[in-house]
Amino acid sequence: APHSPAQLRRNFSTALCVAEGCVACLVDQSAVNMPGMVVFGRRWGIASDDLVFPGAFELFVRIIWWIGTLILYTLHKGSFDCSGGGVLHSYLVGLLVLLALIILSLCAIVYVSAQGTIMNPGPRRSIPALVYLRALLYIPELVWACLGAMWVSDDSQGCDPATVGAVIAAVVASWVILLFTVLGVLFVFDPLGDPRPQPPAIEQLGVRDLQSSEGSQFLFTARSLATKVWESRLRLLCCCLPQDESHRAAFSSIAQLVSGFFSDTDLVPSDIAAGLALLHQEQDKMEQCRDPDDVVIHSPSSPIGEDFEMELEKAAHCMQFAAAAYGWPLYIYSNLFTAPCKLSGDCCRSQTAEYDIVGGDHLGCHFSSILHSTGLQYRDFIHVSFHNQIYEIPFFVALDHKREAVLVAVRGTLSLKDVLTDLSAECENLPVEGVSGACYAHKGMSQAAGYIYKKLVNDGILNQAFSIAPEYKLVITGHSLGAGTSSLLAVLLRNSFPTLQCYSFSPPGGLMSKALADYSKDFVVSVVLGKDLVPRLSIPNMEDLKKRILKMVSNCNKPKYRILLQGCWYELFGGDPDDFPTEMDNRREEELSQPLLGEESLIIRHSSSYQSLASEDSPAHTPTILSCCMSCFSQARYRAEWSSEMAFRSILINPRMLTDHMPDAVLHALRSLTSDRSFSLCPSSTTNSHQNVI
Repeated sequence: APHSPAQLRRNFSTALCVAEGCVACLVDQSAVNMPGMVVFGRRWGIASDDLVFPGAFELFVRIIWWIGTLILYTLHKGSFDCSGGGVLHSYLVGLLVLLALIILSLCAIVYVSAQGTIMNPGPRRSIPALVYLRALLYIPELVWACLGAMWVSDDSQGCDPATVGAVIAAVVASWVILLFTVLGVLFVFDPLGDPRPQPPAIEQLGVRDLQSSEGSQFLFTARSLATKVWESRLRLLCCCLPQDESHRAAFSSIAQLVSGFFSDTDLVPSDIAAGLALLHQEQDKMEQCRDPDDVVIHSPSSPIGEDFEMELEKAAHCMQFAAAAYGWPLYIYSNLFTAPCKLSGDCCRSQTAEYDIVGGDHLGCHFSSILHSTGLQYRDFIHVSFHNQIYEIPFFVALDHKREAVLVAVRGTLSLKDVLTDLSAECENLPVEGVSGACYAHKGMSQAAGYIYKKLVNDGILNQAFSIAPEYKLVITGHSLGAGTSSLLAVLLRNSFPTLQCYSFSPPGGLMSKALADYSKDFVVSVVLGKDLVPRLSIPNMEDLKKRILKMVSNCNKPKYRILLQGCWYELFGGDPDDFPTEMDNRREEELSQPLLGEESLIIRHSSSYQSLASEDSPAHTPTILSCCMSCFSQARYRAEWSSEMAFRSILINPRMLTDHMPDAVLHALRSLTSDRSFSLCPSSTTNSHQNVI
């Protein structure tokens, strides 16, 4: 019989891996701590220590409500001179009693929920009973709300208007709280927490292989159920997209990836938030104590001795085209005051130019913004495509006379279809002539690169461009999704165009296998700004992040509400990370590298994706290419240095991990570097160690 993932967790978390052969010894189930709260016969998407903040907020509202009701009752001294005065008196007395009971229950919930730690829910064992009590109080509250509504509609004639308004406010408040309660229940509802018959007890064998047929069946059932749930969520989220075969295949592929990543932990979202807050402070402490990294003086993708300033100028120039590929949304966002006026006349004007627009730009706004962003003329464009489907992304081909190049710019993520392409992160074979070793890449971007390759080669677009300018060289560029696609496109075109160069801005992690990454170092340059998340976002890095979070929450002896409050304060106002404890008191640092029972109780299996860290051919074992890394300082100043792939082996938690990925931020950083050269070429991080590195 199938079993729920929560029960599978309870079954398989009784075993602790102690050897590479996945041999496990039996552990008492009562010692296993499960953060997910179990009430009403199912596991929910919150923990027993997640009720502090919502309970405190409701407690504040209820106290104000109770005081207001008491003042109203006292002012009238319990007597109301109107036709429905008796009913109103009973309503207010009952409301005072009901609110008092709710306030007492909320006080108990907040106090008990604040006890213990994430991995020590013992002091909170009474939370389910308090939740049941609080749920029962919703029944009389619903009855009293209906009674108040009936009094207002039928018996309020002749009563003081202020009194009637107060009762109406009380009734509305009751219904609003009930509505938000229903929404909250739906929000924390876990479709995978449905109860099923308990699995058979683990036999007392002393030693048992976790990969038994029974265990495999349990895991297969749980993963199948999780995949179906995530696939349904994706279809609901993308309900506006056509439900054709390609989209269904993408939904299934993404659902398998996401469900496989989350199926082996019993953490709730707030646990992850607390772990990220702790990890951010831990990383900041390590960064302050770290010795300066060696700087690679020369780029492996350019001849030794080539001017570093010239490389930065090339990157800044190409980033201008990569940003232009986003069309009018980014152009208007970057030029809020001038862009609408510049585009207002061009969008609706019919053009009779020689360029070929393919889909998606009926008013010409995208192309007009590209013209304004790049400074090119209509005649400089060979092909412009705004066609956008899953695995088919917009791009344009233009003649860059300034750099004497045929430039191919690929757009990054801008639509829901692009997001599906991003999330189709399975491996796909990408054989390349002359490359030894395993050749495979990100499925979504590999197919997007194949789509553009067919357009460029089979449709004769590149032949047309080089027939106009045969002495020009081929340059490919893109940002984010466009960066990954352009890198793979460069790999496909390299044999036909040996002088090809690719500038890849903020490329995603886990893009290609190590063999292809080593092959691409000769002609691809990546540019990464600061703490950008996306270039570090690979499946092994995500698994590593998950294990780091598990270790943090396992070792921290502070309650979750304190971790979150201190984390918010640290993110907003900064401070010394040493003042924010991230480990258990008196625990040695080296113990963090050892398996922890508390940590293992949150993991029911070791993901195959995490084990791929040890694989030499893992697509995320080596980042795409050797990257030019820029660090941003507090006074909008930047420095540039060559960095190795080792700098992208872990995810850095920082408030700028998302903003550093934005194309306008990368373009601004590159322009600052090329305009302020005296600062941009500082030889090492020690030169500006006194400044705050963003």
